[in-house]
Amino acid sequence: MAPLDAPTEKAAPCVTTLRDRFRGGKAELIEHFRSSRPTTTSVAKLLRALARHVDATLQELWQASGMPTGAALLAVGGYGRGELFPHSDVDVLVLLPPTMVHAADDPAVHATLSGFITACWDIGLEIGSSVRTIEDCIAEARKDVTVQTALLESRFLCGSRRLFNAFRHANTEVMDARAFLRAKSLEMRQRHVKYEDTPYALEPNCKESPGGLRDLQVVMWVARAAGLGRTWSELAAKGLITPFEVKQLQRHEGTLKLIRARLHMVAGRREDRLVFDLQTAVAESFGYENDRGTRASEVLMHRYYWAAKAVTQLNQILMLNIEERVNGTEAVPMRPINARFFDRAGMLEVARDDLYTENPHAILETFLVYQQTPGIKGLSARTLRALYNARNVMDSSFRRDPVNRELFMDMLRQPEGQTHAFRLMNQTSVLGRYLWVFRRIVGRMQHDLFHVYTVDQHILMVLRNVRRFFVPEHAHEYPFCSQLAAGWDKPWVLYIAALFHDVAKGRGGDHSELGGTEVRRFCRDHGLDSADTELAEFLVRHHLTMSRVAQKEDLSDPEVITSFARRMGDARHLTALYLLTVADIRGTGPKVWNAWKGKLLEDLYHLTLRALGGGSPNADAEIEARKQEAQHILALHSALPGTEQPLWRTLDVSYFARHDATEIAWHARALWRHIETRVPIVRARPSPIGEGLQVLVFSPDCPDLFARICGYFDSAGFSIQDAKIHTTRAGYALDTFQVVNPNAESQAASAYRDMISLVETQAAEALASTGMLPLPSRGRVSRRVKSFPIQPRVSLRPDEKGQRWVLSVSTSDRSGLLYAIARVLGKHEINLQLAKVSTLGERVEDTFLVSGPALQQPKLQLQIESELLDAIAMTP
Repeated sequence: MAPLDAPTEKAAPCVTTLRDRFRGGKAELIEHFRSSRPTTTSVAKLLRALARHVDATLQELWQASGMPTGAALLAVGGYGRGELFPHSDVDVLVLLPPTMVHAADDPAVHATLSGFITACWDIGLEIGSSVRTIEDCIAEARKDVTVQTALLESRFLCGSRRLFNAFRHANTEVMDARAFLRAKSLEMRQRHVKYEDTPYALEPNCKESPGGLRDLQVVMWVARAAGLGRTWSELAAKGLITPFEVKQLQRHEGTLKLIRARLHMVAGRREDRLVFDLQTAVAESFGYENDRGTRASEVLMHRYYWAAKAVTQLNQILMLNIEERVNGTEAVPMRPINARFFDRAGMLEVARDDLYTENPHAILETFLVYQQTPGIKGLSARTLRALYNARNVMDSSFRRDPVNRELFMDMLRQPEGQTHAFRLMNQTSVLGRYLWVFRRIVGRMQHDLFHVYTVDQHILMVLRNVRRFFVPEHAHEYPFCSQLAAGWDKPWVLYIAALFHDVAKGRGGDHSELGGTEVRRFCRDHGLDSADTELAEFLVRHHLTMSRVAQKEDLSDPEVITSFARRMGDARHLTALYLLTVADIRGTGPKVWNAWKGKLLEDLYHLTLRALGGGSPNADAEIEARKQEAQHILALHSALPGTEQPLWRTLDVSYFARHDATEIAWHARALWRHIETRVPIVRARPSPIGEGLQVLVFSPDCPDLFARICGYFDSAGFSIQDAKIHTTRAGYALDTFQVVNPNAESQAASAYRDMISLVETQAAEALASTGMLPLPSRGRVSRRVKSFPIQPRVSLRPDEKGQRWVLSVSTSDRSGLLYAIARVLGKHEINLQLAKVSTLGERVEDTFLVSGPALQQPKLQLQIESELLDAIAMTP
C-alpha cells in the first residue's frame, strides 16, 4: 500500500490541546539543553527525551483517532533507534494486519488513517508515514535496501504487539546478511565519494560525510542484520571490537551527536551541514571564544575533525571484521611477506596482535612494506586495530629512534607509493605521531577564500601533485613539469618540501619562515647532507615567492627577472621551486589553478633560466628576436611583406617587451588597415593557452576607456584574467585581454565562433558609446565570502624609478569589481599601463601599473585611495 501524502481530512478534537502540550514540551527540552553544559551526557538525555516525548504524543493520538483494531504503530528509521534530534523527521509505519490488505478501498478506514496522519502534521510533527501490511513491507524491502534498513530499526509504539512480533520475525526470515552487507558497503562508498572521500571538508555534513554519524549507523545496521549484536557492548562480547574501542566509539559518537544537536538548535531547522554561516554560532553555543589568533569556530571544527577521523578508523576496522564474519573469510590462507607481515587476500596482516607494542619499529615498516609489496591494496582489520591500539607507543623516544628515522627516509626514497602510503599514515594517525609538527595541523581549518582543504589534507594533496610529476602515466597532465621532473635526481627532497611547506600554519607569524626552521631540524635529524638540507629549507621559505612574482610583477621588466634570478641562485633551485609552486597552487582547490596562471609561471621560469645562464637579460636582443619571429609568423599566414610596419611605427619598446611574438603578429594582421580609425576596433580569438578568449581592443584613447571595457566584460559575464595595456605614439589604446566565461556551456569550436562574433560586435558598440558611465553594481557575493570576508586593502606606491605607480588591491571577489576600480581610475584620468588580475579562489589580488598627474599630489592621492576602498568594499 502506497505511503499516504500529507493529509487534508479534519483533525481530531484533541489536536489543539495536544499541539500546545507537544510544542511546549519540546521547547522546554531544547531550552534546557541550550542552557546546560554541552556534554555527551546532556545530548544523550535530550535525544532520548525528545523520542519519549514524541512517543507519548503519538500514542495519545493513536488512541484518540480510533485506529483500526489489530493494527500497530511502529517507529522506523532514526526514530526507531529511540533517539530524535531537535529537528529530525519522525518516521512511522502504520502496520495493518493481513485481513486489512484492501483497507485503503474502505472509505471509513481510509478516513481514520488520514485523520491520524493529519493530526500528526497539525500538532507540529514533521512526520514521514507509510501504511503497509507485513507482505507489503517484505516486498518493498526486497526491492529497496533503504526500506529494508528503515524496517531493520523498527520499534513498537502502540497497537497490536502480536502483529509487530510477526513483522519482526518475517523481516528476520528474509534478511540476507551477505547481500545486505554488500549493498550497504557500496552505498557507503558512493556516499563517501559524494562528500569528497574525506572527513576534512571545510563544510562537512556531520551526519553523511565520511567520519559522520552515518558511518557508525552503517556498522550497527550490518551487525544487526548478521545477528552479531545491537549495541557496541554486544559487538564487543562477540569479539568484534575491544572494550577500549567501545569507549572510543561511545566518546566520538557522543561528540558528533552533541555537535549535530547544537547545530539543529542554532539553525532552528534540520541542518546537518556545518556551513561557514553557522560554525561560529555553534562554537559559541559550546562556550568557545576567539583567543590569541584562534577563532572559536576553529576550535569547534578541530574537535569535529578529530572525532570524525577516529570514526573513520573505527568504521574501517569494524566493517572489515564484520565482512570476515559474514563472508566466512576469517580462515583464508595467508602468504608470508616476512617474519612480521602476511598478505591476507590483498590486505596487509600483522603476524600477531602485539607486534607493535613488542616491536615498535614495525609500525613504520608497515607502510614501507605496503609500498614495496605488489598486490597489497590496504591494511587488514587486525592491522588497523593493532595500529589504533599502539598509538601511545609512538612517543618522543619512538620519534628519536635512528631505525625509525631510517625507515621514514626509506619510504620517501622508494620509487613509488608515497601518495597512498602517506595518506594511509595520516588516516591511521601514524604520520602525526611520528612527525609531531604535522600533528598540530591535522584537521586545522584554513580561514581564507581559496583553500578548500584542511592544512593536512592540502599538504598531502601537494605531495600527491609533486609525486605525479615523476609518474609517466600522468605526463599528459602537465608535460613541462613532467619533463623537468624526468631530469631531477632526488625526488624525495621535493617530497620533504611538500610535507613541510605549510606545516607551521596557525602558529602566528610567517609560516614560511617557521616552516623553514622545522624542515631544517627534520633534515638534520634524518641525516641529510648540507646541500639537500639547504634546498629543502629554501623551498619551504620561498614556496610563495614564485607565484607572487609571476602574478603581481611585470615580467617584461628586466630588473624584475634579474632580482628574482639572484634570489634563485641557480637552475636547480629554480626548477625545484617551479615544481613545488605548480603543485602547491593545484593543491589549494579546483578553482584556483588555470592555464593562464600556468603560462605566467612558465614564462617566469624560462626568463629566469635565461638570466641564470648568461648574466643580465639583453632587452634589445630579446625584442629584435621577437620581431623576427613575428615576421616569420606573418609570412606563414600569407601576409604581405611590410604588413607589420604601419602599426610598428607607432609602437615603443615597452610594447614589444610585454607581448610575445604570436600576439605581436596577430595585432599586426588585425590592425594594419585600421591604424587611423576613429571608431573602436575589437578582435577576438580562442586564447593560445587553450582557455577562454584573447581580446584585442584598438581605439582612440580616452580616460574612461578601460572602465568601459571592464563594464562591457562584466555585463557580458566574462572574467578578466589578465590585461596588457599600451598607448601608441599616435594616442591610440592597444589593449589585450585574457577573458573567460565561467558560465559558458560549451567549449566546442562552433561555440567559440559564436562567442567571438558576439564579443567583437557588442564590445565595439559599447566602447563607441559616449554616455556617462553607469554606477557600478554591488555584485552578489558568495556565502563563502560572507563567512570569510577579506579586509579591503589598497596600496599606492611609486616604483623604484619613480616614474610609475604600483596600485595593489586586495579584497573579496564579486562581479563588477574590476569595473568599479577602473571607474575610479578613469574619473581621475589615471593612465593604466599594466594590469595583473589574480583571483585566488574567491580572493582578489590585483596589481596595476599606473601613471597620471593626480598621483603626484598627496591630497588627490589620498582621495583616490579612499574612493578605491569605497569601490571595493563588500557592502555599500
